[in-house]
Amino acid sequence: MVKHVEPDQILVKMPSLRAVKSFVAAAKYLNFTRAAEALCVTQAAISRQIRELEASLGVVLFKRTGRAVELTEAGVIFYDAAYLSFVNIAQAAQRIQNSDKRKQELTICCSPAFSAFWLSNRLPSFFSANPDIDVNIVTTNNFLQMEPGVRPDVFINKASDSREGYHSIPLFYDQIYPVCSPFFLEQNPNITSLEGLQNTTLLNLSPYGRSQIAEHVDWSVWFNTQWVNLNTGPDGESHIFNANDYNMLIQMALNHQGVSLGWHHLVAPMIEQGRLIRVGEPEATYREKLHYLTYAESKQANEALQIFKDWFLDCVKDERTYIGQIESNS
Repeated sequence: MVKHVEPDQILVKMPSLRAVKSFVAAAKYLNFTRAAEALCVTQAAISRQIRELEASLGVVLFKRTGRAVELTEAGVIFYDAAYLSFVNIAQAAQRIQNSDKRKQELTICCSPAFSAFWLSNRLPSFFSANPDIDVNIVTTNNFLQMEPGVRPDVFINKASDSREGYHSIPLFYDQIYPVCSPFFLEQNPNITSLEGLQNTTLLNLSPYGRSQIAEHVDWSVWFNTQWVNLNTGPDGESHIFNANDYNMLIQMALNHQGVSLGWHHLVAPMIEQGRLIRVGEPEATYREKLHYLTYAESKQANEALQIFKDWFLDCVKDERTYIGQIESNS
């Protein structure tokens, strides 16, 4: 017996793709003749397809004034959606057509902060040594719910449990200390003490939208590791600026706007360059939670993945809190 399949409502309600294609061309050029030339059809065919589309949608898509045409409000809405859909289809088709090309591709997923402050400083050396490997970086703060169709070859984050079909390699743990610009420290020399630090402008990482990255560390948590209550400074409460975007907080620190918490693996290059400076000696070390390199087991024999993994692990060995280095020294 043949199993009955319910009609797909999206596909059933879809207008003719040929008509949509004619509309997109006409909307792009705002000229039916040019649209016909672009699609290698007649102007009459373009006009007919657009009339059919307008009848199907029940709205007018173009205002016609003599030979000139312009989009109606409904036309603008439909064009934006239709054009983006065609771009996505064309790009997917191109990727499929080029799937057997000589270059290999890797898709790597990490947080925006790791991408901006760690990978961006090191990837140029990878590109120079491996010109035949293309790298796609996908950044997200939502590692547990990737967009449909996105299946990275590599994750770099603090997920403690390996995803199904993936294998994880532990990398390093977090070491966190205050940082600011040299100019800000010069203007506020008292911040090198915990008392002084409590009464300056603190750039604080808020937890909103970050629950799927790792355990949350903000100024209150950090001060607790120093056995200090953030709200008990000699002059009362600190002035705190909150944001859930770590890139923004570091940029504000670079712009002399206050003191941010610095994750060592992210801020070390900026400290070496003299753009940021460590504030005082106190730091918080979190050995329980590690960063991981997680890769798809189905790609384990993939040459590009092996090259990237070896390169990445070699870079990580320079990290002060690299677990392999710590274990070898213990």
